[in-house]
Amino acid sequence: MASSRLVSIIFFLYTIILSISSISSRENNNLVTNQAALFVFGDSLFDAGNNNYIDTGLRSNFWPYGQTTFKFPTGRVSDGRLIPDFIAEYAWLPLIPPNLQPSNGNNQFTYGVSFASAGAGALAGTFPGMVINLETQLSSFKNVERRLRSELGDAEAKKILSRAVYLFHIGGNDYFYPLSANSSLFQSNSKEKFADFVIGNTTSVIEEVYKMGGRKFGFLNVGAYDCAPAALILDRTNIGSCYKPVTELIDLHNKKFSDALKRLQRDLPGFRYAFHDYRTSLLERINNPMKYGFKEGKKGCCGSGPLRGNNTCGGRMGQDYELCENVTDYLFFDSSHLTEKAHRQIAELIWSGPPNVTGPYNLKALFELRST
Repeated sequence: MASSRLVSIIFFLYTIILSISSISSRENNNLVTNQAALFVFGDSLFDAGNNNYIDTGLRSNFWPYGQTTFKFPTGRVSDGRLIPDFIAEYAWLPLIPPNLQPSNGNNQFTYGVSFASAGAGALAGTFPGMVINLETQLSSFKNVERRLRSELGDAEAKKILSRAVYLFHIGGNDYFYPLSANSSLFQSNSKEKFADFVIGNTTSVIEEVYKMGGRKFGFLNVGAYDCAPAALILDRTNIGSCYKPVTELIDLHNKKFSDALKRLQRDLPGFRYAFHDYRTSLLERINNPMKYGFKEGKKGCCGSGPLRGNNTCGGRMGQDYELCENVTDYLFFDSSHLTEKAHRQIAELIWSGPPNVTGPYNLKALFELRST
């Protein structure tokens, strides 16, 4: 317990130092408080450390996670920064803290906050009792909204919420979890119907945020995790091949999700969004690592077994593991999660990519856009 508090204090101090450094390094004199806030929802791709503060085995608050930028484990499932960390930097914001971080007591959340939780899904039945699912993340956001209204007044809170950008990545765990658990919802429904449940839960949360004043949204579809090191070893007769049962589900989800966003744009006045085809971006790097500055696109930097695809990084569950010498050579840091270098590349595409990469807006355009 004491060590957990110490990590929280160190992380809080580091956040302040990094944020001040980031702000002071910029030549523009605009105050950060004039910038739009960033509210983050999702899973391990975005979790800045919320799982540190819940009773779960789905944590990464141990070495070698965090070995590069932070020099200690923050709970991020990577060697360093995540996509929202880079987005915050590009938007002239400080690092966006995890919602459950104890030091948030004095934080008015005017810059935003992250509700993301490693392992989370859009369905409550995905890793039940071990994660903060999307509906619970929405409940936490409602608590933040009430706090903003209480401390700043309705008018100021409304301005913050309407100017903010809401960043989402969710869904992948909903399709992987049923394959490792006896999910009655999955077993009793067709793949089409199951995907509809995932999409429906996601869009209902988006609509709730919209009702609360949110107008500017950023989305990533589900990435090529059927081709991550952990998935490449699932079929023992064909090591190194993408796991087809999940490929079909992810492709189905991504098609439906894209259609759902177009519907929301049509039905919700003022709804604007940036959509990045994360699956294509990740597949490009898996299949052509050298083109993007990586030596390894299918092997994890940290783990064990074939392709280091076993989830043993850091000695998880007391198991031995291997750690690569140069993390910048790798696309994947562990069996399922990317390196900081990869996160930076994806973040740049989301931030300023052209319409055929991130559209109809990119995040830079959304941050600059004044809500009506």
